[in-house]
This record gives sequence, C-alpha cells and structure tokens, in this order.
Amino acid sequence: MSSSLYLLLPLASSMGYVIGALLLKRSSALGVGLWRTTFVANVMHAVCLVPFWNLGMASGGGVWWQPVVTSLLFMLGQTATLQAIEKGDVSIATPALGTKIILVAFVSALLLPDPVPLKWWIAAALSVTAIVMLNRNPAGGMSADRAASIGPTITAALGAATSFAFFDVLVQKWASLWGVGRFLSINFLLLTGWSLALVPAFSAPLRQIARPAWPWLISGSTALGLQAAGLTIALGTYGDATAINVVYSSRGLWSVLAVWWIGHWFKNEEQHLGGKVLRFRFWGAGLMLVAVGLVLA
Repeated sequence: MSSSLYLLLPLASSMGYVIGALLLKRSSALGVGLWRTTFVANVMHAVCLVPFWNLGMASGGGVWWQPVVTSLLFMLGQTATLQAIEKGDVSIATPALGTKIILVAFVSALLLPDPVPLKWWIAAALSVTAIVMLNRNPAGGMSADRAASIGPTITAALGAATSFAFFDVLVQKWASLWGVGRFLSINFLLLTGWSLALVPAFSAPLRQIARPAWPWLISGSTALGLQAAGLTIALGTYGDATAINVVYSSRGLWSVLAVWWIGHWFKNEEQHLGGKVLRFRFWGAGLMLVAVGLVLA
C-alpha cells in the first residue's frame, strides 16, 4: 500500500468504533449489563480476526508469552472501555480515550528503536488539548447526575487508554515475528478464553438477555470486532503506531457528530445536553482533525 494510504484503515476503524459504541449503548439501556456485553464483544473480536490467520509471513523469533501479554492488555482495555460507555456519555467516553495517542508516543519511544517524529508529538499534544475541551462542562450545561458521571467515565477511559497504548506498540513490535494474522488471531482467541472469567459476574445467563436487546448487542459487538481488525492489522503490518492512533483519534469527532445528528436513532439522549455543551465537544474534536492533518502532511 503506497504512501500513507494504509492510514485509511484506522480512519475506517474510527468510524466503525463510534457505530459500535452507539449500538452497545442502546443494548445497555435494554439491560444487557457490562459483563455480558464485554463477553459477547470479546467473542466477536475473535470471530472477526480468525479469518485473517494466514495474513503476512512470519519473520521468526516469536515466543509463547507475547500473545498472552497482549491479550491480557486488550482484556483490561476492552473492559474499561465498555465500562466508560455504559456509565457515561459516548461523546465524552470516546474522545477521552484519545489520551491514548500521547501514551502511544511515549511507549513507542520507550520500546521501539525508531524515533517518534516531532510533528507526531505535536499532533499528540493537540489531541490531548482537545480532550480537555471535550470534557469541559459549562455552568448549567447538564444535570448534576450527568456531570457527576464525567469523573468515573474519564477514569475508566484513561485506564483503557493506558492498556491499549501498550497493546498497540507491542503488536507493532511482535506481530511480524509470528505473522500478523496468526499473532492477532491467537491474541483474540486467548481473549475469548480470558473472557470466561467474566461468566460468574453476569447479572443473569446469556439466554436471559431480552430478545429486543440481541440485535443491538450482536451488531454493536460485530462493529467493534471489525474496527479492531482494521486497526490491529494496520499496526501489525505497517507499524507507525503513533501516526495510526492520531488518525484513529478522529473517532472523537465522529462520536460528537453522530450523537448530535443521529443519536436519536439509537434512543441516545446526549443530543439534549444543550448546544453549549456539545459545541465545546465539537470544537475540541475539531482539534483532532488538525492533529490528523499534521500526521498526513
């Protein structure tokens, strides 16, 4: 794939993530619960990645514990992400996950031999500035309950961002040793295995999930699985974890636009927060597009 065209993969994934998040937010409203949602979503990640088993040739040198480490990191990140989506607003949770960008830059500098270009550091810093804007709460802009949910939402998102930052850089570092498709498939099959530990925490068995919730749960989990496939294949095949994550951060913008324009399709109530709140989130997300432009320049 010539030039920077491979960055279309994380761009498409950023849109897929927002669709998945809105769908799962709707299934959550129908009583699916965090742990059942996490379990089903993790299984669908494996379903979406296993077909790519033969993608890429192995260069050799991989050891058994590498996919174990990355799958556990993904498990932690996925659980924290879905917790943020369930407990808070999609238009806060998604942009707050963008702090992952600067974390990826730091971890890349720590674990990878190639230096991180200056413009990528600038882009990462712009993205973090955008997070501050996205999470500003103008006086009277939202209810007390909704304002109180911002802290826990951001905390969960930061935990997810940290786990995913290490995951992304280690995928870039290790995937070629195994072959990209094989490494990612093993990673997500292990993820399904770890997810069995969530079963005792289910509020009720999977068979008791309300029938109207299943289409939202399956479609949302599939969307998250497909976007993860695009993102991780780009990481494993082309590297450039920092650049890929700056482009992927555009999901912050898509989340605000989606909530504003089509959130009512999913019975999402964030569009009623008021124009002042959503304008802050919109301009903050717009900064992320500037960051993306720096990477693509």
